[in-house]
Amino acid sequence: MLPDRKVPAYSWYALGVLVLIYVLNFIDRNILSILAEDIKADLGIGDDDLGFLYGTAFGVFYALFGIPLGKLADSWHRVRLMTLGLALWSAMTALSGFARSFATLSFARIGVGVGEATASPAAYSLISDWFPKRMRATALAIYSSGLYLGGGISLLIGGLIVERWNASYPDGGPLNLAGWQAAFLAVGIPGILLAVLVFTLKEPIRGESEGMVSEPVKDPFRGFVRELFAVIPPFTFFQAARFGAGALIKNIVAAIIIALVAWGLAVFTGNVPQWIAVGIGYYAVFSWATSLKRRDPPTFGLIWGSPAFLCTILGYGMVAFSSYAVSFWAAPYAIRVLGEAPSVAGWWIGGPGALGGFLGVILGGRAADWLRERNPSGRLIVVLFGVLAPVIPLIIAFTTQNAALFYFLNFTLSLFASSALGAAAATSQDLVLPRMRGTATATFFLATTLIGLALGPYLAGQVSTMTQSLSTGVLSLLIAAPIGTILLLVAYKLVPIAETTVIERARAAGETVA
Repeated sequence: MLPDRKVPAYSWYALGVLVLIYVLNFIDRNILSILAEDIKADLGIGDDDLGFLYGTAFGVFYALFGIPLGKLADSWHRVRLMTLGLALWSAMTALSGFARSFATLSFARIGVGVGEATASPAAYSLISDWFPKRMRATALAIYSSGLYLGGGISLLIGGLIVERWNASYPDGGPLNLAGWQAAFLAVGIPGILLAVLVFTLKEPIRGESEGMVSEPVKDPFRGFVRELFAVIPPFTFFQAARFGAGALIKNIVAAIIIALVAWGLAVFTGNVPQWIAVGIGYYAVFSWATSLKRRDPPTFGLIWGSPAFLCTILGYGMVAFSSYAVSFWAAPYAIRVLGEAPSVAGWWIGGPGALGGFLGVILGGRAADWLRERNPSGRLIVVLFGVLAPVIPLIIAFTTQNAALFYFLNFTLSLFASSALGAAAATSQDLVLPRMRGTATATFFLATTLIGLALGPYLAGQVSTMTQSLSTGVLSLLIAAPIGTILLLVAYKLVPIAETTVIERARAAGETVA
């Protein structure tokens, strides 16, 4: 598909299917929010544990497995990968419905994270082949709208199910299931059926949209296994040893330093699972990045060796840091602080939140493409807006006692924060070659998960536990605004040069580019 040709109708159909997948992705991911108060009571856990279940248990393993699965998306049949992933995360969501302990629910959330790690690396790569560069931010924004639609729908469905189930079966329903368990089953099972539709999608020719067709990889799973060994402990030590004693010593020293920091944080907060998981995550990323540098210098150079790429994804990571936490804690705040019923909170947070997110991501994507045509760094203006615009609405929302004002500001927060996603995602794709897009997407999601999802919801929950104030917990998220601003201002200066020199830098690192 040449850049100036009309986009085929099939591309729009396929994009619609991907949006549906992403909607279900976030229903399964976010439904924990509206169920949080019931889970907290039934399992006897605290806000910090809820933050761990929603963010860290899911996010760390989503990020880690996203790396080898991103590599597989760069080399294997992307439609088949998404089909298998959808079936896995839907099954693990359904399994959450049978959890009767914190440990069991944590295991199921890890499984959901591993399954969902297949979705976006494959989807971003597919969209980049179905749509030309001039429409990439728009197409990725439409895909990303599933995030907000799914998040909103999860609250609507979850609130209704848990309230009506508990009213009908106050002592436990069929199979002795509580309302929150029934809700997990209700949203998990349909995904297994949707996997059949996904399997029928046609695989596009990789790189054809830009006239840079990539040859099929003869042994696609070899790279996947290599990435798996590079990122999953303790295989990481064996992978490091392949590159000599110096590489192994460096890896061990990094593991010790990260373990000591994680131990100190666990002692300080009293939350051992959180910091074990985060420590594993950050050590695994270090191992993978150092291994990638030796195994694939061009990909390393355009991703980890690019300050423009890193500042872009870390800057957007600050948007995710706040928005993930707000999307999770909004429902518990309405139920616990404002005294709203779950069905009411689910309706007024889920519906307007989904609308705000949908409008924000679509309008933000269009604005990003419009600005990009006039300014090489134009898309980053939209990302910076996503960092700064939510600050005042967040402060007012989580200090008010007025439910109507809270719901309106939740809509506003969703609108503002969602505007940045398409711009950040498109920028990350433009800074690499077609064969690297799955890996670039996985790296992009390291920032949104290991920084945003793994730390944002947990921080709010930890501060809430320590201060006995959920309002104070959420307000602690404001630390992300100045950090994100600095990162994005740096990216604004660096991105134009980095984008125009992609091929030259790849060749300098050893890439063969036609």
